[in-house]
Amino acid sequence: MPTITRAIAIGCTLGVVCLKTRPAIGNTPPFILTQRFPALRRLFSSHQILWSGLTMHAKKLIQFLLMVIIIMLLAFFYSLAVPTPSSNGPQTGGFEDTMISFPAPTGPAVSRHGHTEYDEQPTPQRARVIAFVPGSPKPESNYSKIMVIPRMQEDDIAWISRELPGLDVSVYVANDPNASQHPPKNKGHEVMIYLTYLIDNYENLPDIVLFMHSHRWTHHNNAFLGFDASQMIRALNGAHVMRAGYVNMRCHWSPGCPEWLHPSSMQDSLAKQEQRVLKQCWRELFPFDPLPSFLAQPCCAQFALSRDRILSLPRSRYVFYRDWIMRTPLSDYISGRIWEYSWQYLFTHQAAYCPAEHVCYCDTFGVCFGGELPYGKYLELLSSQTKINEELNLLDPNRRVEQGPNISNPDPIRIETETRLRAQLTQVEAELNTRKQEAQHRGTDPQLRAEECGRPWKQGDGF
Repeated sequence: MPTITRAIAIGCTLGVVCLKTRPAIGNTPPFILTQRFPALRRLFSSHQILWSGLTMHAKKLIQFLLMVIIIMLLAFFYSLAVPTPSSNGPQTGGFEDTMISFPAPTGPAVSRHGHTEYDEQPTPQRARVIAFVPGSPKPESNYSKIMVIPRMQEDDIAWISRELPGLDVSVYVANDPNASQHPPKNKGHEVMIYLTYLIDNYENLPDIVLFMHSHRWTHHNNAFLGFDASQMIRALNGAHVMRAGYVNMRCHWSPGCPEWLHPSSMQDSLAKQEQRVLKQCWRELFPFDPLPSFLAQPCCAQFALSRDRILSLPRSRYVFYRDWIMRTPLSDYISGRIWEYSWQYLFTHQAAYCPAEHVCYCDTFGVCFGGELPYGKYLELLSSQTKINEELNLLDPNRRVEQGPNISNPDPIRIETETRLRAQLTQVEAELNTRKQEAQHRGTDPQLRAEECGRPWKQGDGF
């Protein structure tokens, strides 16, 4: 209705302008346009007798009404074709006519249980969405949490119960349709399982939901926390998740930031095979939203969500996206990769989610180096440690890190070089350990965390 009302107002206004600016149109056929279209002129000439019998006021009234109708229709169809997104206010996203408010993330940043069956083709529907409001922090022990884990039958997940006792876990077996928890289809990698959990548990969510992979140690976990998923989960700052709503569990930018996928690019890239189809996928997934120039966030689809952030979108939206995964002709790999760099847009409405690495470590895991420069120094030490280990491996490929110099080879130059490298390694590791302990201690103070992340802080603020 607002669109129709706007079209009527435009039509009436322009109709009045036309009459004011053309006072002599009463002696012409009823459409000004007939002056340029002979077919219309012939049509109206056959009714010349009737037209000439009308009074001047009747002619002007007819002209006015016809002009209003034409302009109203033009304005109406134009308003349907051209979206009017707002960059600062509420955003309209996806297929619903819903107004969703997405606040910018705080801090410096570049800005399988049995599944529920649904209709084969979920119908787009209009739904009013509750705008996301950052939650209030409370004592960490009071946050209810669950970790959603997609796994294959062959994956070993014994580490979860051993390292994280007491944590609620929902495990989906992707390739076992007989498992008590499984997705409707094994496609899209973790995306299918993440969406299935959101659909099936929409009415029964804890405060925080962690979406993690089944491997404990992997390259896409955080280096400072030993690439160990259990350390990341234990260190996660629940207050930060409640405030931000969406938190990527990886802090390191590479790969993924500051710019990663470019929807308009048609260049082939082995590392970005999904890039060529992203433009079309965007039209299908977010048809009312403008195509961003790029998408970016740290890889690799591990993140935490607050309940309020999840509920800021209707359940039907998650059903729609899961249905897209099942029906798209794209492969399992490509359809999953499309979503790896789309989660941040879905939950923050920002194409790029790239908080500074030291800010991410500080706010998300309570590891605060004291700023960008001290964090950079820590990275330099890590690089030195890696380089020294590589040189030692070249001297003795069969060495173990904890071994001493290889005395089986009496070459004095070799022994001297290895002894020197080991002394350097010991010194670097000692400094790394000192800086790590200082960063973890600094992170226990909420005021210091706020200062490092550039946020205001007040007494009693657990954030």
